Amino acid sequence: MKKLLVPTDFSEQAENALKVAAQLAKKHDCEIYLLHILEMPLHKVDALNSYSDLPEAVFFMKLAHRKFEAIKSKDYLDGLVVHETVDFHEIFKGIFHVCKKHDIDLIIMGSNGISGLREMLIGSNTEKVVRTSETPVLVVKNEHKTFKVKDFVFASDFKEESKSTYKKAIKFANVLDAKMHLLMVNTPNKFITSQDANKRMQDFATSSTFSNYTINFYNDMSIEKGIMNFSQSIKADLIGMSTHGRQGISHFFNGSISEDLVNHAKRPVITFKI
Repeated sequence: MKKLLVPTDFSEQAENALKVAAQLAKKHDCEIYLLHILEMPLHKVDALNSYSDLPEAVFFMKLAHRKFEAIKSKDYLDGLVVHETVDFHEIFKGIFHVCKKHDIDLIIMGSNGISGLREMLIGSNTEKVVRTSETPVLVVKNEHKTFKVKDFVFASDFKEESKSTYKKAIKFANVLDAKMHLLMVNTPNKFITSQDANKRMQDFATSSTFSNYTINFYNDMSIEKGIMNFSQSIKADLIGMSTHGRQGISHFFNGSISEDLVNHAKRPVITFKI
């Protein structure tokens, strides 16, 4: 883990993410890429012309640069390599572009969560990134003066398709020197016997040499509630999940537990794309 991307709108939530990134960067000798997206109505602009020819673009880029300079002068970034980037895209497309260009290892985003009708109709920018990103996404809700992960809950259905994300989670747990708690949640609508659940989780656990883990089977009314309640019961520092990256009508009907957790969980959440 050497390159961290922190998208920012210069809000308090974005700075909370940057503070976490700074702690990880200092501990693991990482570079930070600080990204600000300008979602401007550029659809009427001739694609052959430079954005720099637009007075509005010039103004907002200069404004962003001043804000970057103010952030980069913060004490918690002392001694770190911080790159600033301004891009003109939809947020999740801009993040995808920067990740590919700079080979980003981890995206760290701030979020205050959303609820109700707005969540159902449009979702949050963080949710869109979680849904589409090929790069792992760490979502931070609150300020962490000391970001240390001792107990890391990895929730899954432990089917074969999730093994690739389990390997990514193991890699992250090793970097953080964290204990991983493998968790399957049993619900009335998706009932599974303890014997079958244990067999699936044991199969995952023995598929690698990683040994710092526990196996847990938890009953609750929904998977989301089960993950949050179990995490609370052990005072977990981080929740990890796979995301399928569903789009369009499939996402609307099926939803995504990982995106719900990003919106509703009080703890940091990291997602890994299947």
